[in-house]
Amino acid sequence: MRVLYFHQHFSTPKGAVGTRSYEMAQRLIARGHQVTVVCGSYSGGQTGLSTDFVSGKRTGMVAGIRVIELDLAYSNSHGLFKRTISFMKFAIRSIGIALTEKYDLVFATTTPLTAGIPGIFARWFRNKPFIFEVRDLWPELPKAMGVIRNPLILGALSALEWISYRSAHRLIGLSPGIVEGISHRGVLREKIAMVPNGCDLDIFNIPTDPWLPEGVSQSQLVAVFTGTHGVANKLDAVLDTALELKSRGRDDIRLVLVGQGKLKPALVERARALNLDNVIFHDPVNKERLSGLMASADIGLQILANVPAFYYGTSPNKFFDYIASGLPVLNNYPGWLAELIRTNDCGYVVPPENPKAFADALEHAANDREALKLKGLKGRQLAINHFDRRILADQFVDWLEGAVR
Repeated sequence: MRVLYFHQHFSTPKGAVGTRSYEMAQRLIARGHQVTVVCGSYSGGQTGLSTDFVSGKRTGMVAGIRVIELDLAYSNSHGLFKRTISFMKFAIRSIGIALTEKYDLVFATTTPLTAGIPGIFARWFRNKPFIFEVRDLWPELPKAMGVIRNPLILGALSALEWISYRSAHRLIGLSPGIVEGISHRGVLREKIAMVPNGCDLDIFNIPTDPWLPEGVSQSQLVAVFTGTHGVANKLDAVLDTALELKSRGRDDIRLVLVGQGKLKPALVERARALNLDNVIFHDPVNKERLSGLMASADIGLQILANVPAFYYGTSPNKFFDYIASGLPVLNNYPGWLAELIRTNDCGYVVPPENPKAFADALEHAANDREALKLKGLKGRQLAINHFDRRILADQFVDWLEGAVR
């Protein structure tokens, strides 16, 4: 079948962002399907296209995927208004593609929620099967975070959410909370599949060129965070812990923050003002380079703001990268990932907003490296047994094929 795949933030593994859509497209192709991905230009991402834009878009083949990249720049560091304009422009231009392209099934993935708009048009104006993948619950998450407070905007997003769910023939949620959130909107449970983010075992199994950032030595305990430095992550928790560690004289622990985002400049400035030389900031890197860093690190940091909507309503790429590389995980909020860590003894779970408990866990890890390595091995086994990307990708393709049948 011919799949028209909408993902505004699509990237190949050469980019420094998540590659779920690329991997799922590759599995569709391996199963004999044709895939056209429609995307924008995401900061930190790489679509694989390098020709000039013509009339606001460029098209080409990338690893067997036909990619249509719209000339719409986007960055997590942009303000809310600028990001909203980008979301709306992508949705509007995608409607035209959904109404004119030749395809058998349309697939759309968030964020943002507006990604589902071309799927709605494909369903009702062209009678095409529509699959909608929900990576974050909107407007629940931005409302819980206080990012969006205007009741009119929240009402409009709620209406769009309802229409998107009711228009889709099938849906995919990336976490238990997302699946439940969709179901609570009146969607039959049998129309929803949970396909979480997965572990790229091939990439992290044999890392190339292990490395550490400048200012970090192999003799130190290296705790690494890889992801967006934004409001949702609340990385001040890491800086608070760094301050606690300094007060304890633990100069043998380094906290490495890899990525970019709206709050990174403020975090860098706060670390400088507090003389936190045990915190190292590094630019984003692609997955191949990331695997080399993971091979040299000792523990992965799974950090989020203390927002109850996050507990079961997120499926962070970084967690799956950590366990794929055999890193134990230190998690600072409750929820389904915390339960996985406890059940499988593959890391540490500390209470939110508690730098003393956070520092205690890091000290425990630094003081017993053999126990830490064992936790990492258990995490790797969890990755192999339950989150192998290849197995999850087959489940994904089965779900799409079933919608056409």
